Amino acid sequence: MSSPFHHLLATLLCAAFLLQASSSSYAQLSPTFYDQNCPNALSIICGVLQQAFLSDIRIGASLIRLHFHDCFVNGCDGSILLDNTATIESEKEALANNNSARGFDVVDKMKAALESACPGIVSCADILAIAAEQSVNMTGGPSWAVPLGRRDSLTASRALANITIPGPFDSLELLKSKFVNVGLNNDTDLVALSGGHTFGRAQCRTFDNRLFNFNSTNNPDPTLNTTYLPTLQQLCPQGGNRSVLADLDLTTPNAFDNKYFSNLQSNKGLLQSDQILFSTTGDVTVELVNNFSSNQTAFFERFVVSMIRMGNLSPLTGSDGEIRSNCSRVNGASIIGSSSSNDAGLISSI
Repeated sequence: MSSPFHHLLATLLCAAFLLQASSSSYAQLSPTFYDQNCPNALSIICGVLQQAFLSDIRIGASLIRLHFHDCFVNGCDGSILLDNTATIESEKEALANNNSARGFDVVDKMKAALESACPGIVSCADILAIAAEQSVNMTGGPSWAVPLGRRDSLTASRALANITIPGPFDSLELLKSKFVNVGLNNDTDLVALSGGHTFGRAQCRTFDNRLFNFNSTNNPDPTLNTTYLPTLQQLCPQGGNRSVLADLDLTTPNAFDNKYFSNLQSNKGLLQSDQILFSTTGDVTVELVNNFSSNQTAFFERFVVSMIRMGNLSPLTGSDGEIRSNCSRVNGASIIGSSSSNDAGLISSI
């Protein structure tokens, strides 16, 4: 992403984002929400993201994951961005996020730039939604007009985050229930949004349970490709550093495409929660994986629908919540200790 070509491509994409944000409203939200009071909001966010990509090829996957994990906890309200205070237990320290979720510094830069241009207008929740869309499009994926107008929460829920966010060890039944419980469906939304693992990285600790002693059998996961297995065992040896990173998509790890689904067909899904979508014989998810693998356009179209559906989960609008001036704390509050997060797709570390 550091080549002059990619720099030019990202610049052109930034301009394109401005042209596509003019479709009709979705539920209480509208892609034109900031047209009058912060017309350059999308281009400002895009500019910061473009710079971030120059030094961090993983940032796109990390940002879409923040949006995903935000929406699965009381809706898309920016609660994942809040640090610890005397009254807030930060979601950054939830099981799915601690020492894993990343990209908070880039969100802070986006917010600072927006506050300079149009103070008190653009919410942190909307920044996450916009950054997720731009991250997908900058890496070769589809573009869509993001419905906007979310406001920011006044609190967070680490306890709820520990329950509701899908995890890499979840069974297919549990994954489906978590999607249904937040208002998404347990087939197309589940499979399409899991396709967000077509770029990004995951730490060994999120999949090394499959490599040596799966489910206390003293054998590897039988759904893991036997030629892929030695590579992962070498990368993540027993007793080794469990923070080492592996590509979620071993074929095109930095591109947003449909190769993730082809990998599943070859039993080369990195996470148990990925491979289970294809290896559960007779489930509707298998048919969806096959469809998305053979038809990238179908995947892109359904991914857009599911991202908009997820982005519309329980947004705070009108006079609910607030527009934070600093994404890491509610207005008028002071933090008692920063929640630091480092290396981290959607379900695992990216």
